Amino acid sequence: MTTWWLEQTSPSDLFPARAPDAAAGLAVARAEVASPEFSRFLYTAVGGDVAWTDRLPWSHARWLAHLDRTGVETWVAWVRGTPAGFAELDGSEEGVVELAYFGLLPAFRGLGIGGHLLSVALTRAWDLGERLPSGTPTRRVWVHTCSLDGPHALANYRRRGLRLYDTTEAEQPPTASPGPWPGAFDPQ
Repeated sequence: MTTWWLEQTSPSDLFPARAPDAAAGLAVARAEVASPEFSRFLYTAVGGDVAWTDRLPWSHARWLAHLDRTGVETWVAWVRGTPAGFAELDGSEEGVVELAYFGLLPAFRGLGIGGHLLSVALTRAWDLGERLPSGTPTRRVWVHTCSLDGPHALANYRRRGLRLYDTTEAEQPPTASPGPWPGAFDPQ
């Protein structure tokens, strides 16, 4: 498994994607209420077929504690009232924002939504400090992705102006992808 570590060190590093056709009914909004049920839905619906498994054992209480942390924000892409994808920002380290999770539900991939959602998420990462009690400006935004993630993830990050700063290799067998719920994912 290859992991790529990418960053931006200035808001001017961002190269926004063109928004998809407005007729598609696309909107991106922050989920302002900490909802473990909704966040877990997004996590499993987006990551079920790309081996996101680290948060599957989390209890409701752990989800709530995570979402209630200062600096954690969830931004959701909606298409005609349907959640299409999300970005989770973690600005708990002063002046630094991690794009902790990012992705689209399978039905919405390949429609140009990912570039737009990533552009919005990075813009919100750069102004996240203004929403924090400390008011400390963001100095750095970073993300990591790996060869188990979607095939277009790395290219999308690079097109938006994130620069590679490290690459690691690990001999790790891939975790079986459970799908959004047990028994739901059939790769056939």
